[in-house]
Amino acid sequence: MHAGNPAEGPLTPGLVFEMLQAHQRTAALKAAIELDIFRAVGEGPGDVASVARQCAASERGIRILCDFLVINGVLAKEDGRYRHTPTSAAFLDPRSPSSMASIAHFLANPVMREPYDHLAEIVRAGRTTMPGDGTVEPENPVWVQFAETMAPMMAPMTGPLGAVVLEGHSGPMRVLDIAAGHGLFGIEIARQNPEAHVTGLDWAPVLRVALDNARKAGVHERYNMLPGSAFDVDFGGPYDAVLLTNFLHHFDKPTCVGLLQKVHKALRPGGRAATLEFVPNEDRVSPPMPAAFSMTMLTSTVAGDAYTLSDLTAMYNEAGFGKIQAHPIPMSPHTVVMGHA
Repeated sequence: MHAGNPAEGPLTPGLVFEMLQAHQRTAALKAAIELDIFRAVGEGPGDVASVARQCAASERGIRILCDFLVINGVLAKEDGRYRHTPTSAAFLDPRSPSSMASIAHFLANPVMREPYDHLAEIVRAGRTTMPGDGTVEPENPVWVQFAETMAPMMAPMTGPLGAVVLEGHSGPMRVLDIAAGHGLFGIEIARQNPEAHVTGLDWAPVLRVALDNARKAGVHERYNMLPGSAFDVDFGGPYDAVLLTNFLHHFDKPTCVGLLQKVHKALRPGGRAATLEFVPNEDRVSPPMPAAFSMTMLTSTVAGDAYTLSDLTAMYNEAGFGKIQAHPIPMSPHTVVMGHA
C-alpha cells in the first residue's frame, strides 16, 4: 500500500468500508425509532435491562443496538448506562417539541430506498426504476406519508419563508401554495398575516392532511383546497404570491419553465413566486447536503435535479420574472428563491 500525503496521515481504506456499510446506520436509527429507544433512554435510568423492558426487546439486541448508536454519536454511554446526546434529546426523543423522529417513516420507506439496489441500472438509464414517473406519478400515495410525517423537518423553514414572502406586504392577500403537502408554508403565511387567504393545491388525500394542520393552527377558515395536478388544474387567481416549495426539483428545466409561466399568468402585476429548494453551489458538489440531493432525484424521478441558483434564475427569467433574489435560510440546507411578475 502506498504511503499517503504526510499532511493527511496514512492512506487507509476506511472511507470505502464506511460507504459500503452506511446502510447499517440507516437501519439502526430506523429500528431505534420503531422500538422507542429514545423515549426509554430519556425517561431513564438507561441501563440495558430497563431499556430492554421498556422497549419489549431482548437485552442482547438492545445492548448491541444502543452501543452502535453510541459509536455513531446518536447516544452517549457512561458507567454502563445510556443517555441522550444534545442531538438525540432535541430531535429523536418523542417527548421533545422539536422531535423529528417521524421523518424516518418517509426517508427510510422501502419504496424510497429500493431503487438504490439498482443504482448502476439507474445511472445507465439516467432515470428512476420506479414505475411510471416515479414519485411524481399521479396520486402517488407516498405524498400522503410525506405530508403526515415530514412536517417536523420542514417546520423550521416556514417562518423564514413566510417573512421573505410577506416582506413589505400587509393587508388582504391571496396566496397559492402549489404541492402544498403538509400545508405548513401556506399556513405560516396565514398565521403571520391575519388577512391572508391561502389555497393549497395537491392531490385530494394529501390536502386533507394540510386542512387538518390548518385547523390545528386556527387558520382553516382562510384555507381553501384545490385538488389535482399543478400542470392540469386552473389556478384561478389573480394571486399576490405563489409558493413552490420543494417542487421544481422533481422535473427537467423545460417542465419547470412551463410551470413558472403558468404561475406568472396567475399572479397580479408585481406578485411574487417563491420557491424553496436545495440549491447547490455552481460546482455542484458543495455544500454537501444540497449537492447530494441530486442523487435523491436521480433515483426517484425521471428527470429531476438539484438546481443551482444560475439554473433557477434562468428558469425564472425565461418564464417572465424579474428581480430574482436568493435568500439562504440560516442553519438549513434550503434556499428561498423569489421572483416578481
